[in-house]
Amino acid sequence: MTPAPPTTGDLPDDPADRTLPQLLARNAHDHPRLPGLSWQPPDQDGDWTTLSWAEIHEHTRSLAAGYRALGVGRGDHALLMMSNRPEHWLSDLALVRLGAVPVSVYGTAAREQITHIARNCRARLAVVEGAAQVAVWEPLLSDADTPLERLVVAEEGAPGGHLPYAALLGEPVPEQFGKELDTARPDDPLTVVYTSGTTGEPKGVVLTHRAVMSNALALDAVVELPPHVEHICYLPFAHIAERMLGIYLPCHRASHVYLCADPTRVGETVRTVRPAQFFGVPRIWEKLSAAVRAVLSLMPAEQRAVIDAASEVAREHVGYRERGGTPPAELEERYARARKDVLLPLLAAGGLDRVTWAASASAPMPVDVVRFWAGFGIVVMDAWGLTETTGVATSNSPRTGFRLGSVGRPVESVEIRAAEDGEILVRGSSVFSGYLQPDGSVRSALDADGWLATGDIGRIDEDGYLWLTDRKKEMIITSTGKNVSPALVENALKAHPLIGQAMVHGDNRSYLVALLVLDAEAAPAWAAAHGVETDGGAAGLARHPAVRAEVDRAVAAANTRLNRTEQVKRYALLSEEWGPATGELTPSLKMRRRVIRDKYADALSRLYQD
Repeated sequence: MTPAPPTTGDLPDDPADRTLPQLLARNAHDHPRLPGLSWQPPDQDGDWTTLSWAEIHEHTRSLAAGYRALGVGRGDHALLMMSNRPEHWLSDLALVRLGAVPVSVYGTAAREQITHIARNCRARLAVVEGAAQVAVWEPLLSDADTPLERLVVAEEGAPGGHLPYAALLGEPVPEQFGKELDTARPDDPLTVVYTSGTTGEPKGVVLTHRAVMSNALALDAVVELPPHVEHICYLPFAHIAERMLGIYLPCHRASHVYLCADPTRVGETVRTVRPAQFFGVPRIWEKLSAAVRAVLSLMPAEQRAVIDAASEVAREHVGYRERGGTPPAELEERYARARKDVLLPLLAAGGLDRVTWAASASAPMPVDVVRFWAGFGIVVMDAWGLTETTGVATSNSPRTGFRLGSVGRPVESVEIRAAEDGEILVRGSSVFSGYLQPDGSVRSALDADGWLATGDIGRIDEDGYLWLTDRKKEMIITSTGKNVSPALVENALKAHPLIGQAMVHGDNRSYLVALLVLDAEAAPAWAAAHGVETDGGAAGLARHPAVRAEVDRAVAAANTRLNRTEQVKRYALLSEEWGPATGELTPSLKMRRRVIRDKYADALSRLYQD
């Protein structure tokens, strides 16, 4: 057997051969006092607690001894269902150091999904947050088809006699324990990430240390970030984006993670940290832009005119960069003035004035949202990838080039091509090993030449940029045989600030209809600016004639930008926002179209009645 790799400050010559425990050892050796992890107490009102990389290394060693005392060993899966709290982050690394495979589960996962995941990965241990999670997981302990044997509870006062998390750190570290630690090899599984299940049961995507390291190296080649950059960690750890951005890349870069356990308070954290990088799925950027637009709409006309003029200068400047050109000196001077005098003070109010790398992925980004942020000098570098590609496969980049509206060009760890039907295929060193099977085997999903069929439809232009159309399974085929991309139509509808969410329907129908949801931030601001008064909250706004008339105009405006087959003939305006808690969105904020169609079946049916 090949000897285990060293775990000192030394690393293998080939960066792709490095493992996560080696990076942790390197960070503790080379950057012992550098901050690595910060968090606030549960009430979110106290001071930040911070661990240095040396402290992280020692803490995870003690924690690994606690898990080892529970019988967790090399190759075992361990389930984690907690918010973005230190117990989750540190347990993930401690389990990896032990040679085990951490598996994070979405906090909003349904009971059936949790049962499926527990049976599929055959884990005997689960670490959960508190009483609410214990109630869901406890029945699995007596389920004959589920190997689960024990629960560890993070919150104090663990109910039902389950082991409190704090007890793990009280276990003595055996004298020879060091020989069991940090023995991972590049092709060992690092984690299993379960797809969020927009359709069907979640599938366990097996990712190795090598795949993660390959992707980390490829990402570093396209970003421009200061050393030891800070990252605000607020997306679920069950999402591949946050696993890369919030765990693996910080270990790779020796950077500083700020945990935000409550995603609704990410804005406060951004204002506190003022990060140099910020990642958000499209819905996050949409909500941020809606909030800013709402504030701008309430400003005096003279002030808005100054901001609009500065934004036009910023977009002109971005336009030169997008085309690969150098802005003329006169434009550089105007942009520098606009940025200093107008744009930076506005961005500083939201904590975004230090951002040098803004990014999005997970779904097609509405172009109007990208253009909006370009008007503040923030170019949201849209990227694309899957859990199966260890996250990012293509990306726009200030270093290698960008095209607003595209999802960029392939990163160094993969290559892409389009099949005859437009489906995008990808292969490379950061593509996954396969799907975990209940017997512990891994089933490959690659063809004989190593290509993965992604299920996404798009085109690759002459410069190598990928332009996505939609998910292959979500394409609408009308009764006349025409193919329609719902995302294209939905983004056109959401171009109006009043419309926060949209779902287009029309498979096997002669025309398209839509379900629309008012934007929770922009709608009240629009109503106040237009003298619309209602005491009925969101429902009252959705019924108000002035609001309905404006939505009519928004749909008509969207239809002018669409061809006849893509145009929306009728719509229903809903008052309640969709979200993960109510089931219409996945935890990564993608639409669950089937859930929405079932929930609003009567409303959709009425839209087709004469």
